[in-house]
Amino acid sequence: MEIKNIEAQLLKHEAEISSELPFRKWLYAWLLDPHIEGNYQKTIEHWIGLLIVANLFALVFEHIPAIYEPNQFWFHYFDVASVIVFSIEYVLRLYLAPEDDEFKKHRFSRLRYVSSPFALIDLIAILPFFLQAFVSIDLRFLRFLRLLRILKLFRVLIPAVKEFRKANQGRTFRQKVHALVFPSEFGGELHHIFDTFIVIWVVISVIAVVLESVHSIHYLLNLEFLILDAIAVSVFTMEYLLRLYCCVEEPGYQKAVAGRLKLAKSTSSIIDLLAIAPFFLEVFLHHLFDLRFMRVFRLLRLLKLTRYTGATQSLSKVVAREWPVMAASAFIMLLLVVMTASLGYLFEHEAQPEKFENIPQSIYWAVITLASVGYGDISPVTPAGRAMTIVLALIGIGIFAIPAALLSAAFADQLKSDREALVNTIYEMLADGHIDEEEAEFIKSESKRLHLTDDDLRRLVDKAKKERELMDDVSILPLHKIASNPEHTIEHFKYLLGQIRQLNLLADQEQLNETLDKPDRLTSSDKQLWRLINRQEAPPT
Repeated sequence: MEIKNIEAQLLKHEAEISSELPFRKWLYAWLLDPHIEGNYQKTIEHWIGLLIVANLFALVFEHIPAIYEPNQFWFHYFDVASVIVFSIEYVLRLYLAPEDDEFKKHRFSRLRYVSSPFALIDLIAILPFFLQAFVSIDLRFLRFLRLLRILKLFRVLIPAVKEFRKANQGRTFRQKVHALVFPSEFGGELHHIFDTFIVIWVVISVIAVVLESVHSIHYLLNLEFLILDAIAVSVFTMEYLLRLYCCVEEPGYQKAVAGRLKLAKSTSSIIDLLAIAPFFLEVFLHHLFDLRFMRVFRLLRLLKLTRYTGATQSLSKVVAREWPVMAASAFIMLLLVVMTASLGYLFEHEAQPEKFENIPQSIYWAVITLASVGYGDISPVTPAGRAMTIVLALIGIGIFAIPAALLSAAFADQLKSDREALVNTIYEMLADGHIDEEEAEFIKSESKRLHLTDDDLRRLVDKAKKERELMDDVSILPLHKIASNPEHTIEHFKYLLGQIRQLNLLADQEQLNETLDKPDRLTSSDKQLWRLINRQEAPPT
C-alpha cells in the first residue's frame, strides 16, 4: 500500500459498507460476512462461543443437587435466554443463507443451509427446549441433547484449523506446535483459541480454589473439586511441556539444551511450574509429609494471566529497570521500621509490657503506623510515645510513598519509550513505501498492548509518515534518525559544511575575524576547524 493509505489501513476498525445495498446484503455484510474486516462477524462468534461454554457449565451444575435445587429459577431463565439467543442466530443465518458463498450457488439455498451439518447442530441445540414447551408429553430424556450445544464451537474451530493447516503446510511437527503455542505469523486464529482455552481454565481453577475454602461448598463438592483440579493440572502440564518442546523454534532459544534451560529459568515458565507443582507434590509425597497447606499456592495460577496482558509485561520491565532505586527505598523503609520499633519499645515497654514485649513484637506496630494504616489495636499511651508516633507517621507518609511514586513515573516513562519505539518501527517499515499485512497486524497488536486509542495511533502514524516523507530533506530530520543511517549522516554533514561556508561568504569578513579572535568566543580548535572548513589555512600535517 502507498504511504498515504497506511493510516486508513491501520485505523480501519469499522467496516465501510454502503447503505445503498439491499437490506439482506447489507445485513449479511455487517453481521456474518467473514471477508469484510471491521464488521461484527468475529464479535458475534466470540460472544456465542462464551455463551456455549457457559451453557456447558450450567449443564454440569444442574446435576449437583446442592447447587441446582436452591437456584432452579436462575438455571431455567438462563436456559431460556440462551435458547432465545441461539434461535435468533439460527433464524438469522437461515434468512441470510442466499448471501452466503457456500449456499448462494444452489437453487434452494435456504433448504441447502437447513440440511448442512452446522445448521443441524444449531437446530438440535434449541429443539429440546421447544419440544418440552409445546408437546404435552414427558420429554425430559431429551435434555441430554443440550450437551450438543458444545458442537456449535466447531463453527469457529473448524475454519481456524483449516487456516492453521494451510499456513503451516510443509512445516515440521515442532514448528506447527510452536505456531500453536507461541505468537507467530503461522498461528492465526487457532493460536488465539489456544490462548483463550488456557485463560478460561486459569479462571475456572482459581474460582474453584476460592470456593473450596468455603466449608459448606467443599463438603458437598469435594470430589468435583478434585476432578476439576486434576483436569486443570493436566491442561497446564500439557501447555508447559509443549512450550519446553518447541521453544527451540523461538528466537533466542535455538539451542536444544541451553535454549530449553533458558526458557525454564524465565519468569513465565517458573510461574507455569508453580501452577502445577503443588498438585504433583501432594500426590507423590502425601505419605511422607502433610502438604495440604500447599493447596493455597494454586492461587499462583492467576499469575499465568500475566503472559496474556501487555500491562504486566510493561510493569515487569519497569521493575527490572528501577530495581536499584526501589531496593534503596526498601532499605530506607527497613531502617525506619527498625528504628520506630526500637523507639516504641523504649517508650512503651514499661507502660504496656504485653503489647510492646520486645522489639520484634513492636515491628508490627511500627509497620502499620508508618504505612498510615493504624488499626488501633496497638497504640502508645505515654506522652513521649505519642509525640514520637506523630513525627514518625508524618515521615512514613513520604517514605512509604516513594516506591509508588517511582513505579508510577517509571511506568509512564516506559509507555512513552514503547510508543517512541513503535514510531521508529513504523518509520523503518515505511522504507519500501508500503506496509504488508504482517506488519500491519504487528502494529495493531502493539497499539493494543500499549493501550493506544485510535487518536493516539493516528498521531503516531502521522509522525512516522511525516518523517519518512521528508527523508529527502535530511536537514529537517530528527538527529536520532540522521544518526541511525550512515548515508543520512554524511548528507547532513555535507549540508552543515555548506551552511558554514555560506555564512563565511555572506558575513562581513573584517568583523567576523575580529569576533573570531576574541578569547571568549571560540576555542583554538574551533577556530582552526572554522578556517579549515573555509579553506583559509592549510590542513595540519
